[in-house]
Amino acid sequence: MSVVTQASMQMGLSALASARLRPEMTPQVAVQTLLDAGETQDALKLLARLLPKRYAVAWLLQCAREQPLGLEDKAGASLAEKWVREPNEDNRRAAYEFANAGGYRSLGAWLAAAAGWSGGSLAPVTQEQAVPPPEHLTARATVAAINLMAALVSDQFEARRGIFIERAMSLLNASANGSGR
Repeated sequence: MSVVTQASMQMGLSALASARLRPEMTPQVAVQTLLDAGETQDALKLLARLLPKRYAVAWLLQCAREQPLGLEDKAGASLAEKWVREPNEDNRRAAYEFANAGGYRSLGAWLAAAAGWSGGSLAPVTQEQAVPPPEHLTARATVAAINLMAALVSDQFEARRGIFIERAMSLLNASANGSGR
């Protein structure tokens, strides 16, 4: 199964968007095909899943730096940034715990969740049996955070989301050229 096909299935793309994709498409061509067809939400989902996890979280942080963030959102962004800079289990766990404690109700929680769901275990620290997150959860958190940031200026939602997506396309190109994963 191609990486594009697998990602589209994991992210639950619409039937129309899925029909536009071909297994032989490169990630860049697949995302651009959806954008050109006006399937922005599906393009965002696919893009978020095709990016390496650290790239996806770094992209979120780049977009968040330009937003008027409250204290909770800044705290979540800070934890996600710690993980991007040092992707170890302690930093991942701290981001996960923050997002979980916040009930995933704020932009900061979703920023932290993107890092927190990148690996490790979702089980309590005291539980011996690890519960690894599904591979696509970082992408799910990424989509939520991008949409929340775009909605900060509701009358410019589509335009803002388009700008955010455009920034990530260069990251997708970099990861395809061997710089990521």
